[in-house]
Amino acid sequence: MQPLIDNARMFGQRPEEFARLAEGQSPDVLFITCSDSRVVPALITGARPGELFELRTAGNIVPPYALEHPTSEAATIEYAVEVLGVKDIVVCGHSHCGAVGAVVRGDDLAAVPAVRDWLAHAAEQPKCEDPADPTVAEAVQNHVLTQVLRLRSYPCIERRLAEGRLGLHAWFYEVHTGTVWQHHAETDTFETL
Repeated sequence: MQPLIDNARMFGQRPEEFARLAEGQSPDVLFITCSDSRVVPALITGARPGELFELRTAGNIVPPYALEHPTSEAATIEYAVEVLGVKDIVVCGHSHCGAVGAVVRGDDLAAVPAVRDWLAHAAEQPKCEDPADPTVAEAVQNHVLTQVLRLRSYPCIERRLAEGRLGLHAWFYEVHTGTVWQHHAETDTFETL
């Protein structure tokens, strides 16, 4: 913890770098990814403060849209699209994902009921030829595509897509190499950026 405290103390020593941030935010991208500490959106993309609007959830799960049962995730997505006017949304899964791995393997999550119930939002068990593969790459990539599909059911996203004012992107980040892959709809494959 001490290194984090030391860095936080030094961080505030450059107020001139952050003064413009007080004027507001206008990020172009909503970046939806996992809560995993190994996935750092700004590090992966090189984004500076104010350039990404982030939504981090266990397993980068996008819950189903349900107006009668609003979620923090749905509110964040709606705010990014309707208020901030983001032009793109990236759903970024990652290798070695504990959440997707637990779903694929059918892990007993009785000891963590909130996690178990959250992972039920994964909707379906992602396809995976080798559940013993620690990277669970194939399963994560399929899972990311499911989350992108689910985003299309959000009214604000459906409308912006129809107007041609929003792009949806499916990414896969390899924790062990730092490589980022993007899904290409034309070939239905993930290819390196």
